[in-house]
Amino acid sequence: MEFTLEEMRTHLAALEARISSACKIAGRSRESVKLVWVSKFHPAEAVENAISLGATDFGENRVQEAELKFSTPRTALDGSRVRCHVIGPVQSNKLKKAAVVADCIHSIASIEAVEKLEKVCAALPGENGAGKILDILFQVNAGEEETKSGLDVHEAETFLNGLAARGETAFPHLRFRGLMTIGKNTGVAEDSRECFAFLRNLQQKFLAKGGIFANFDQLSMGMTGDLEVAIEEGSTMIRVGTALFGERDYSKPVNDPV
Repeated sequence: MEFTLEEMRTHLAALEARISSACKIAGRSRESVKLVWVSKFHPAEAVENAISLGATDFGENRVQEAELKFSTPRTALDGSRVRCHVIGPVQSNKLKKAAVVADCIHSIASIEAVEKLEKVCAALPGENGAGKILDILFQVNAGEEETKSGLDVHEAETFLNGLAARGETAFPHLRFRGLMTIGKNTGVAEDSRECFAFLRNLQQKFLAKGGIFANFDQLSMGMTGDLEVAIEEGSTMIRVGTALFGERDYSKPVNDPV
């Protein structure tokens, strides 16, 4: 059942207390962790309620649903433009639509997707008429689970080195911002610590290289059940849905398989 606005306010306060506590324990500022409200399968009205509570960033798994909710620009309470994050895997034939609606795509895991996004973004209108600049993160299957998408942990470093070998100017319309992973699906937050630490070490290694990785400072990891561990291990973006919006209504899915 969808939460009412007042229920969302109450649940947001509880979540913020958890985030702030985790940041304090980790010796980090609250501002170092961005909350991405996962609005998949929740209606546009719920998004509007979230914006009224200060939400600035939303995550969608399905491109068509992202288009329905975020093709029209929205303004956050702080005056900034609301940002749309595509956090689910995207089929090749939907990369163009994803690039149009998204401010950031978290789930890139192939050189083919990188090359296609560069071509697509070069042809899109940008602020200066020279194409759109798109933030992307590379998804790594750090938990090595067969049901999860992303780069294999044993191939991720080679993949990133391959991008670096292309040269600093190879993808002028893409900003490589960092890495994303999904914690282990065991119900025990601590089980994800090792894969979160692996991701942080990989991200830090490539940020230090500079060049094409000069902006590689983001770690999208941690959800409702494991956000404390993720923050302790350096997450800069946590993705939370049900705890903020209420239960999703899967009886009315968007017809957009990805």
